[in-house]
Amino acid sequence: MKITIIGTGYVGLVTGACLAEIGNEVACIDIDEAKIAILNSGGVPIHEPGLKELIDRNRDAGRLWFSTDMSAGVMHGSILFIAVGTPPGEDGSADVGYVLAAARGIASHMREFKVIVNKSTVPVGTAVRVSESVQRELASRGVPYGFTVVSNPEFLKEGAAIQDFMRPDRIVIGHADDEAGQFGREQMATLYKPFNRNHERTMYMDVRSAEFTKYAANSMLAARISFMNELANLAERVGADIESVRRGMGSDPRIGYDFLYSGVGYGGSCFPKDVQALARIGAEFGAPMRILNAVQEVNRQQSDIFTHKITSRLGERLDDLVFAVWGLAFKPNTDDMREAPSRAIIANLLARGARVKAYDPVAMEEAGKAMASDMQSDPEQLSRFELADSADEAAMGADALVVVTEWKEFKMPNFQHLHKLLKTPLIFDGRNLYESDALAGAGFEYYCMGRPAIHPAKAQDIGHETARIGIQ
Repeated sequence: MKITIIGTGYVGLVTGACLAEIGNEVACIDIDEAKIAILNSGGVPIHEPGLKELIDRNRDAGRLWFSTDMSAGVMHGSILFIAVGTPPGEDGSADVGYVLAAARGIASHMREFKVIVNKSTVPVGTAVRVSESVQRELASRGVPYGFTVVSNPEFLKEGAAIQDFMRPDRIVIGHADDEAGQFGREQMATLYKPFNRNHERTMYMDVRSAEFTKYAANSMLAARISFMNELANLAERVGADIESVRRGMGSDPRIGYDFLYSGVGYGGSCFPKDVQALARIGAEFGAPMRILNAVQEVNRQQSDIFTHKITSRLGERLDDLVFAVWGLAFKPNTDDMREAPSRAIIANLLARGARVKAYDPVAMEEAGKAMASDMQSDPEQLSRFELADSADEAAMGADALVVVTEWKEFKMPNFQHLHKLLKTPLIFDGRNLYESDALAGAGFEYYCMGRPAIHPAKAQDIGHETARIGIQ
């Protein structure tokens, strides 16, 4: 089939490359000339494992091409995906301006019937607005071409997006009940047929329900994260270990283990934006989303709670103290710094007079841009932030290590070597990566989330005991 993707951001690139991989002819269109130039020169403007290789292979095979030419893109595809950004507006609602602009651009070049697919995450009712925009543009041109608007929300996890697309656990298709809508359903069924060979994964529903499903799914996952963070904060007070609690909860098949990890809060381009947008929709329709409002508040507070662990140990003023920060992206296997918890944590440290040396395996360039933007009004604070070339360089001479993102390379460091690098063997772990006994045996003071801390005296006692029985 001939497919056109409008928008070469995260969703657009993954969708285009994966659809080309199964044999479709895919055109990816974007108004950003610089981004298209990067793609045509063999680069990829985002980090996603395996994406560059997938793009290169299909571009070389002639199944995937990139352009700023909207007219050529519309003429090429019988199915046109809109995969542009929907950033939050000032009131928290999703801004669908780019979606509607893409719809008008499609209509201005239509010469035959088209299936227009909303792939972007959009508020309920956006398909109607897209349809109206297309109709107005066609009417202004005085042309009779027909179309239908389908909702096909994405469910891609950054860092595992290709696997999620190629082996989906569900494909949601929202379509109209009229003749054009049924044709759109048939076209989408044909497009996604290769993904349904083992069993039927496609769920057909009305358009509004499909639009709602995306927000509902992300909001549920965000709620699990915030709920676990609240439990972790309480566990510390009552003397429980949240990791033991997590295992006990997750063993219940009605609950499961996914998204039950406590930490410093969620971030990225989806959860913060989508939870906020769904809460705003609830307010707009007179159905306050009280749980989602609480989810957002818990998430906002989590970076402050983590900072409080640091200041409780070292004091409110952190002047002249150096902190090594491991992990900047909001999650592993991505360079996405949008709403990354590291930004708030580093800002809290710098505001108290600290110096920060930070390292991330992938997100260094994006982190530099993000921190420069965050601190553009305070050059003095920015002068106390630096990016290190390695985890060891960040840790060298630091008064404490702060772990923010759970990259694999941080999970099993050489603790004896790390002990020598740090000025003080003190770790604040925002992701519960390490076992307390191992750190105690290596002589570290250790603070984590929802688990008992290892204090100096306790670390020494456990260290002596593990040495005595031959564990160290």
